[in-house]
Amino acid sequence: MKPFWNLLKLLLPLILLSACDIGEDEVSYHFVSLTTVSVDMPEEFRLNETYEIGVTVLEPNGCTEFAGFDILPENTTIRRVVAIGTEQDDVPCTEVLSEVATSFDFICLYSGTYTFRFWTGKNEDGVDQFMEFEVPVVP
Repeated sequence: MKPFWNLLKLLLPLILLSACDIGEDEVSYHFVSLTTVSVDMPEEFRLNETYEIGVTVLEPNGCTEFAGFDILPENTTIRRVVAIGTEQDDVPCTEVLSEVATSFDFICLYSGTYTFRFWTGKNEDGVDQFMEFEVPVVP
């Protein structure tokens, strides 16, 4: 058994070093917030039911792709929703705007009224702007 452990001690650093090679062919990117254009929100929720919420977001150029949503609870029933994209670094981009229709699933866990605040960009003063929806939870 001891020869096995000695061999493992020798091979493990080699395996780890070779697995960490980051070549120059790797794509470099960073995350960006994407503007929400429209939302397809239900008129009401029922407790413990799941809803698909449709969202249309704007990709600002040919180097940006929608990646998902950052959904942050601001309170028990208040959600701030920001669409997130990945934008490639150091590559030429087209300046074509593209609308992307996507969705996320939401499970209604609390009674009362939910407020959803979808990020729509910043105004001329640099202040975040939101599209808001209030959805009551019915019995």
